[in-house]
Amino acid sequence: MESNNNTNRDTNTTPADPVASRRSAIFGGLGVAAATAVAAMPSLASAATRAEQARHPDMTDMNTGMIIVKDGARIFYKDWGPKDAPVIWFHHGWPLTSDDWDSQMMFFLQHGYRVIAHDRRGHGRSTQTDTGNDMDTYSSDVAALATELKVTKAIHVGHSTGGGEVARFTRQYGKKHVIKAVLLSAVPPIMVQSATNPDGVPLKVFDDIRQGTAFNRPQFYMDLTIPFYGYNRPGAKVSEAIRQNWWRQGMMGGVKAAYDCIFQFAQVDFSDDLRAMDMPVLVMHGEDDQIVPFGNSAAKSVKLLKKGQLISYPGFPHGMPTTHADVINADLLKFFKA
Repeated sequence: MESNNNTNRDTNTTPADPVASRRSAIFGGLGVAAATAVAAMPSLASAATRAEQARHPDMTDMNTGMIIVKDGARIFYKDWGPKDAPVIWFHHGWPLTSDDWDSQMMFFLQHGYRVIAHDRRGHGRSTQTDTGNDMDTYSSDVAALATELKVTKAIHVGHSTGGGEVARFTRQYGKKHVIKAVLLSAVPPIMVQSATNPDGVPLKVFDDIRQGTAFNRPQFYMDLTIPFYGYNRPGAKVSEAIRQNWWRQGMMGGVKAAYDCIFQFAQVDFSDDLRAMDMPVLVMHGEDDQIVPFGNSAAKSVKLLKKGQLISYPGFPHGMPTTHADVINADLLKFFKA
């Protein structure tokens, strides 16, 4: 195993105590008539589209859509940018959507990349599935979408639960196709506390998340935005718009799928997936992450990777791709170009 290159954004700052971080994680804790009219005039609609594309030729590089996977579920995706450009594929966290990558999608699109993101099954605009809400099926869905979009080489970036999805997809389908990967505030190797992971997050924390999600989702989700973005820290500048956007994304998904996914991010062991990743992998994590504590995740993951590099960020929260997009985007770009 090759040695890992670890970077701390403040070399004079000690990473957050995982026990304290864990404690923070615990306590931080249109109408029928209109549709008929449109259907009756397809030629007008397509003519309008062609006219708009003539005015804006680059629209032909902008695409959103759905694919149907083997069990009939529909998976929503965005595919923007020149189709011959280097591809960056973004995997979102729980219980969010591809919209959570807005800052990154626009930044890298403007830097000449082809950017792809999808709504995981059960999340956002994808089918509200009651089955298949597991990491192996998530991975299979990504593989089906990659085949449909004819993507053979890409950099895959996963935030939180999406990091687990990247690791599982890479091991099962993508070793020949994933040229680089990024695990950003990601859940691997495993979150839950056990005899073999004594400094993990206690199971009761995840049971409480299940209870709140299943039976009090609107309030639970709104409350969760506070520790997610570190808005409970002294001097934090709270953005109600960011909180509302998180809540909007979470409530778009199906409650059953969200409930099932909790097991996937909390209790699935990704250690073997990490060991199988033989491409360069950048691990990025905030040291004040109250959702996925740094010491139980990034600090361990980088040791299991063959070509792992760690950048830790003192004081940054779990939602740092949003709260600190300028810093995160710059570091991502540097890694992509290396």
